[in-house]
Amino acid sequence: MTVRKHIPNFITMFNLFSGSIAVYYAFHGNFKVSFLAILIAGLFDFFDGLAARALKAYSPMGKELDSLADVISFGLAPGVIVFSLLEQSVYPEWVKFAGFIIPVFSALRLAKFNIDENQTASFIGLPTPANAIFWAGMGYSCSGWLTENSWIVLVLTLVLSALLVSKLPMFSLKFKDLRWAENKMQYIFLGGCIALLIVFGLNAFAPIIGWYILTSAILYPFLK
Repeated sequence: MTVRKHIPNFITMFNLFSGSIAVYYAFHGNFKVSFLAILIAGLFDFFDGLAARALKAYSPMGKELDSLADVISFGLAPGVIVFSLLEQSVYPEWVKFAGFIIPVFSALRLAKFNIDENQTASFIGLPTPANAIFWAGMGYSCSGWLTENSWIVLVLTLVLSALLVSKLPMFSLKFKDLRWAENKMQYIFLGGCIALLIVFGLNAFAPIIGWYILTSAILYPFLK
């Protein structure tokens, strides 16, 4: 029983380890490895929650550890991706530190999430993993274009950081069951994801997060 209750925390530590690798490679401008490491961290983040529910191994320590890991994997890592993109721009050197707005707002978003009992079945504001996957995908797919158009990086940084702490209701990917009536948003979103993956392959991850934000803002209020 003692070993079983620590399994979710063990998975969370792999999330943190993967996120730390993402930070290292992002600092070195290797957006491909950073992209893969953030996706792997996202998988560990999904499975630690799944394991906690399956094993009924909830604990205050696990909740805090999960948030601490997320600050690195889904806050600092995308912030360093933006830092590295801006470092290669024509802007003054100090502008690159705008990337660290992302971990600041990610930490604030996670702190709010931990004390908000209204976010068990859905979210208020953009989840930090979604923000991280967006930036990982942008770094992987568009790094050259973004360094030539750095103003877009700055605008997206401000917009997405604001979304992290916004009051925008956003749906969760958790399925209540397999019925259409109970999971309309999830099925519509997954259908769009499949289409984007077929068309764009690994370049689809940033558009997928755009699709998630769009469906949450436009469809979710009517279908929830």
